[in-house]
Amino acid sequence: MKHSRWLGVALIVALSIMLGPFLIIFFASFEPTSTLRFPPTGFTLFWFRKVLSMSMFQKSLVLSLRIALVASLLSLLLGIPVAYATSRYSFKGKRLIELIVTSPAIVPGMVAGLALLRFFVLMRVFSVETTLLIGHTAIVLPYAVRSVLSSLTNLPVSIEEAANSLGSHSVRTFFLIVLPNIKVGVISAFIMCFITSFNNVPISLFLSGPGVNTLPIVMMTYMEYYYNPSIAALSTLLIGLTLAIVLLAQKLLGVSKLV
Repeated sequence: MKHSRWLGVALIVALSIMLGPFLIIFFASFEPTSTLRFPPTGFTLFWFRKVLSMSMFQKSLVLSLRIALVASLLSLLLGIPVAYATSRYSFKGKRLIELIVTSPAIVPGMVAGLALLRFFVLMRVFSVETTLLIGHTAIVLPYAVRSVLSSLTNLPVSIEEAANSLGSHSVRTFFLIVLPNIKVGVISAFIMCFITSFNNVPISLFLSGPGVNTLPIVMMTYMEYYYNPSIAALSTLLIGLTLAIVLLAQKLLGVSKLV
């Protein structure tokens, strides 16, 4: 009984640390005055209407969504073949390839952002939006590889061997047998890549340019000059959007079974 009590206390403390900051932001977004404070002195939806009508947030939101979507698709396009090759074949340099592919997830974001900035400055051939897209693809690629790789590891090789023994070509087997059986891993990889890219700050901070800024960077810049509940309202909307995506995927696609 005593152990259960301590476990309950530990659970409450952990949940407070994890959810406390989000709850403060949530309640502060309804503050009726022009000062960000907690607890709020009243209730209003004014700040939600304001952030939704501001062109700077609208433009950066569209850019963030576009980059996150394309970067996630590109990471899957590159990550699925890499995951399949490393899970099904043994070849020279396999460990090195795995290290290179996963290195963006290991290297600190500020270091990776500075390295990418110097690289693209020397190249001088890409636009700001293209550099953002390449940088975001690089940082989300490890999530795609790892998620798809875990699904491939749980898929018996005997299924592919059976299809090949019945006359199916390797490419046909992959698209008709392997890919449908790892769709949960592919979808979960896309969700992780999308959320990671959309919320990224270090890479975007280094690779953004005049007139081309993602939503997190615009939010940071806005907070330097204004201390009102508008950022709290926008954060609440983004948290709600993220939770809606994850919960919908978990309910309809059974992503929680994988992770």
